[in-house]
Amino acid sequence: MNSSTNSLDIPENELLSDEETKELLARAQEGDKEAKEKLTNHNLKLVLKIAHRFSNSRYDYEELFQIGSIGLLKAIDRFDLEREVKFSTYAVPLIIGEIKRFLRDDDLVKVSRSMKVTAYKVNKIKEKLMGKLNREPTINEIAEEMEVPREEIVSALEAVREPESIYKSIYEEEGSSIELIDQLAASAGDYEAEITRLDLQEVIENLQSRERLILRLRFFEELTQTEVAERLGVSQVQVSRLERQILAKIREEFD
Repeated sequence: MNSSTNSLDIPENELLSDEETKELLARAQEGDKEAKEKLTNHNLKLVLKIAHRFSNSRYDYEELFQIGSIGLLKAIDRFDLEREVKFSTYAVPLIIGEIKRFLRDDDLVKVSRSMKVTAYKVNKIKEKLMGKLNREPTINEIAEEMEVPREEIVSALEAVREPESIYKSIYEEEGSSIELIDQLAASAGDYEAEITRLDLQEVIENLQSRERLILRLRFFEELTQTEVAERLGVSQVQVSRLERQILAKIREEFD
């Protein structure tokens, strides 16, 4: 059952500037309880939005909100003031992680054994085909080898794929590196933009596995339509049509 968002009585606060946020963070990390409380109250709307994403579970909405608030408090305590990263960008994965950990520990969020077995077989076949083809096999080639639908393969791989650490190094040269969190900071907007990003993420998560795969290959791995077509075992024209349909669906659902 889900509680009404109004029952949580979230106070309406004016948005804090980056300078005000960092000043409050510094004071909070030095033990200023008033600063920590003010910073917490100004970010409860973010916790509320994230808790809403998990509201279809059997847990009470307010309970998920309380669990997410623990993640927010951890973010306040752990935030590195030396990093050029917006606090909301840093806090989001900690809030989500706290809720997911709570659900996982209660054995609610888990991947079925059959899905794990399928993913294991896919990786074994993938290794076999790479040795034979001297390149990474397409989803279509793996499906043919295993004699199972492509959608089943994509679903299995997505189910067991580990989320990337926000501190994963994505570029290194001469002792310096750029981490994923730095890339997030460069593209993240203000507090309201962070909530809008969560809305968009929720829409994307509701897409079919094949649609999510195409989005990831095109806009995150930055493959061309031709390269995506080769990976999926379809024509470039089909990828182009599917891409237009996916983007149209996202715009419609997001609106």
